[in-house]
Amino acid sequence: MSDDTASRPGRVLVFQHLPEEDPGAIGPLLTEAGFELTAVELDHGEAIPDLAEFDILLVMGGPMDVWQEDEHSWLVTEKLAIRRWVSEFQRPYLGVCLGHQLLGDAMGGTVGAMATAEIGVPDIMVTPDGALDPIFFHLPAVVPGLQWHHAEVTQIPPDGVALASNSACAVQAMRVGTSAWGVQFHMEVGVSTIDEWAAVPEYEEVLTAAGGDDPKWLHHAVAAHLPTMETNARTLVAALVDQVHTLGGVPLADSLS
Repeated sequence: MSDDTASRPGRVLVFQHLPEEDPGAIGPLLTEAGFELTAVELDHGEAIPDLAEFDILLVMGGPMDVWQEDEHSWLVTEKLAIRRWVSEFQRPYLGVCLGHQLLGDAMGGTVGAMATAEIGVPDIMVTPDGALDPIFFHLPAVVPGLQWHHAEVTQIPPDGVALASNSACAVQAMRVGTSAWGVQFHMEVGVSTIDEWAAVPEYEEVLTAAGGDDPKWLHHAVAAHLPTMETNARTLVAALVDQVHTLGGVPLADSLS
């Protein structure tokens, strides 16, 4: 970072793949910590700006798969940007759902389709490596997490470790190197998340198939766990902000803790 970082807010670059999958609850937490967010809607053809201008790269979810480069050619450019960010800049990266899988794919791991999609709010267990991680060690040993995915990281990239797991998905979270984190669960969940996603045709079909006779089943599950998930999101974002400072980025604003 240049010497003028003290004179400006921190900057977060957000890669989005669907307008409805924005930073959600993560956005206000980062704003509260003194960061400005710049969103790039890759599925709409928006160009990636100069990576050097940013302190955090936040990569969100989407209905596409990491291997669908023929259908979504911008995935190639996005993976190159992720690889450059993690390998060259070594500044904090946070990937959520598809962003988690893109980190795995871009950095030499493997992502594949699941035999059965994972949708709901199951328990997620922090691994022994997670208990030693500078971000995940702040969490309880078992946390609830919103799941909505049919692909998963099946092989962690070199220099990567699994930070959380459950019986449906072995890599619920991972760290690659010292500065890149991915979470398969949706830590950005808020009160309106399910309604917004259910309006997306690709998601509505999957949700209906998974819900049986109760169209509001996922609403109920999220509502039951939302306070805990919001607390855990605040904890993870605060720890990520600490990493910006640790890795030589912008000075910290007020703590989120």
